[in-house]
Amino acid sequence: MDFQALYTITTGRVSRKTWWIGILILGIAGIVLTLLLGLVGLGPTATSAGWGSLLVTLLLLYPSYCLSLKRRQDRANNGLDLKILLGLSLLSSVIQTLGIGITATDIGGGVMMPSPAPWLSVLLLALAAFGIYMLVQLGFLRGTIGPNQYGDDPVTNPATA
Repeated sequence: MDFQALYTITTGRVSRKTWWIGILILGIAGIVLTLLLGLVGLGPTATSAGWGSLLVTLLLLYPSYCLSLKRRQDRANNGLDLKILLGLSLLSSVIQTLGIGITATDIGGGVMMPSPAPWLSVLLLALAAFGIYMLVQLGFLRGTIGPNQYGDDPVTNPATA
């Protein structure tokens, strides 16, 4: 498996198995980056955690895009829905990092807990539903059998995966 091509090239197709392996690697990378950012001083405060989370999101955005676009292309789709999901996810991360729509609520004993405004809750719920739809599309549904406009079938021709 050519990991450099998997995470840097947007042409071609990948199978569900390759996508799941790629997503698992990105997930581990995200956890490691988050831990490293915590160790190098972005600290445990809510503000620094938000900026650290946004930085990790930005670092993993393009590799995620390349991997998932190839998976959408395996299903003979141009990936517009993927671009919308990634764009909305990035926008959501920026909004939350800047604290827009977030208020502090006293949960007792002087402990303050950040909570989203109703409009932000609705936005995040809609984004989660869209994310579940994309998870089904990317991770569970079979790609186009045989070649399509994006390349050969990665299941019948593993050399192209």
